[in-house]
Amino acid sequence: MNDATPASPSLRLDHFPPSRDAGLARLAAFVPHAGSHYAKHRNTDFGPTGDVGVSGLSPYLRYRVVTEAEVIGAVLDSHTLKQAEKFVQEVVWRTYFKGWLEMRPQVWADYLVQRDRDAALVLDDTALNKRYRAAIEGRTGIEGFDDWAQDLAEVGYLHNHARMWFASIWIFTLKLPWALGADFFLNHLLDGDPASNTLSWRWVAGLQTQGKTYLARQDNIERFTQGRFSPRGLATEAVAVDGPANPPPEALPERLDVRAALSAPSVFIVHPDDLSIHNEIKDHPMVKAVVWVQGADGATPWPQSAHARSFVNAVIDDEAGLNDVVMPTADSSKLNALADLVGASQWVSMAPPVGPMADAMDALSNAGSKPLIQARRGYDATLWPLATKGFFPFKKQVLEGPSLIEAMG
Repeated sequence: MNDATPASPSLRLDHFPPSRDAGLARLAAFVPHAGSHYAKHRNTDFGPTGDVGVSGLSPYLRYRVVTEAEVIGAVLDSHTLKQAEKFVQEVVWRTYFKGWLEMRPQVWADYLVQRDRDAALVLDDTALNKRYRAAIEGRTGIEGFDDWAQDLAEVGYLHNHARMWFASIWIFTLKLPWALGADFFLNHLLDGDPASNTLSWRWVAGLQTQGKTYLARQDNIERFTQGRFSPRGLATEAVAVDGPANPPPEALPERLDVRAALSAPSVFIVHPDDLSIHNEIKDHPMVKAVVWVQGADGATPWPQSAHARSFVNAVIDDEAGLNDVVMPTADSSKLNALADLVGASQWVSMAPPVGPMADAMDALSNAGSKPLIQARRGYDATLWPLATKGFFPFKKQVLEGPSLIEAMG
């Protein structure tokens, strides 16, 4: 339900300049602080205009303007893993969520069904609709929560700790459906991601780690906002939301390495789930043309928020070469005509992870005009299959074994 009025496209692009150079500059500036400074300050929300203890890299990582391997590699060039473990662990969380959902795509499909069911329920229930409208418009009277709702609409960004508090208050204090809260985030977040967003909301609700919930507390919010907010009247218990058991992991679809996929003359398709791959293949002799796709087809545009679309489109404007083609969506007839023009016999792209972009690429593949080869990065191929259980077994395998170094190789 995209109910709130979008903010101005200028949004927070002044704070997150939309280019790969800006992402790499932010990474370089953060690296000296990735050790003890990050560990000490990462949970403190200094506010939308205050100094931050986090990296500010999430939009660049979300669209892979800068990759996880680049970020971890830069940090470990300056710190030992022990010194920077808290930060590396946060990047690994992102990887875990991606792999977990990739092996359980039904969870994403179930979320979409739940979201639509809850949206219909809100329309039919006057009291629920009133609470919902107050929440998304920042009119609940709950200190902090209303500010965060307004920050989402205006700038498309919240500190990760504030996202947890917001989700907990939404579910347990306001008694609102978790799926509509997750949808509200995707409608506004600059760095909204199907895996991280959906599974984080499920975790707060007690669905991801079944029975384990997250309860926002007044003292915790007061402490980690440095006294800016001290909300009263919050729920004092968090009873897990009912839901089915998590499905067992499925085998990941087989994917080639991108260079192996480029075995014949190709049109290479770059999409919002991986905007830096162009730098690795642009001079490959089998790449006859590069097409930048700005989003996915569907009733709800993807990237879903106006903030995200502005960011993605600006990155594409910055990165696309003079001879590259930019398309709003992956139009099979136009791609086919381009392939025929340049003598390409196939389309190649990086396989998007579970979400709307993956659906769009599958639809392109099924169009049948040309074969679509979807490749996978070595980082993902190495780490995603390890996300078979909870995060802590995954973290142990990644950080205490050879997997991370192999993935970055």
